Amino acid sequence: MFVKTIDPRFGDTDALGHINNTVLPQWFEIGREPVFSIFTPDLDPKKWCLIMANMNIDYTAQLHYGHSVEIRTTVNKIGNSSFQLGHEAWQKGTLCAKGTATIIHFDYALQKSVPIPEDIRKELMEHIDFSQ
Repeated sequence: MFVKTIDPRFGDTDALGHINNTVLPQWFEIGREPVFSIFTPDLDPKKWCLIMANMNIDYTAQLHYGHSVEIRTTVNKIGNSSFQLGHEAWQKGTLCAKGTATIIHFDYALQKSVPIPEDIRKELMEHIDFSQ
């Protein structure tokens, strides 16, 4: 599991006083950064080989400004050329949002998916959540 701590900004809140629903996709992207580094260690966009296929989020409780949020990211599934990540946002011991992201290993020059290399697959397996 990968864990990142986010300190919500005042601008992340909305008129209702909680963290706006549009902020969670950004926080979950921050949670994916260690996975991005597995594929592209220097995070050079010219070497980028991933593309988002699907993302969903279930909001289970409100998040608030003034309290840190822990973003937990796990590998749920690994396919031939794609993988699914699980995300959770926790604040003060409460699960506030959870979701998934399906990402494809992609060759931008050929404009098609390509198999995940075995060395990367092994590294992803180190973070798999077998409870999924």
